[in-house]
Amino acid sequence: MAATNINRVVLTGNLTADPELRSLPSGTSVCKLRVACNTRRKNGSTGEWEDKPNYFDVTVWGAQGENAARYLAKGRPVAIDGRLEWREWETQEGAKRQAIDIIADSVQFLGSREDPSGGGGFAGNGASKGSDIPVDEGDFQPAPVAGGAGDDDIPF
Repeated sequence: MAATNINRVVLTGNLTADPELRSLPSGTSVCKLRVACNTRRKNGSTGEWEDKPNYFDVTVWGAQGENAARYLAKGRPVAIDGRLEWREWETQEGAKRQAIDIIADSVQFLGSREDPSGGGGFAGNGASKGSDIPVDEGDFQPAPVAGGAGDDDIPF
């Protein structure tokens, strides 16, 4: 039996710039994102914890890329699920270059449009303030209590 290859990336971070949307001659949309994601590590000389930023280039294709360009902006927190893709090219001067990009299968918008930091706080019903997704208030209603004979005998 052959070994299975897995190429999967999941990360959360903040956009370092506004999304860049282009259309290919075929009409397909492609959106480029740049995401910063911190790694926390202890400084050996000071003993203090520090954040080290990592920067990732993300490509989002099609309608999802159009939505990212329409609703996202610099500073907005996002969650990316996708795969790595390696590419190489030659510069005009003849130097060889390489890069690894993330090709997004899904982009989740975190936080709210009004609060790019994603802090936004939480409303009493558990929904984030100013969320992009409407909340169905019926989801937060108490469950009905069953009435009738014999209910007191249920052990749970």
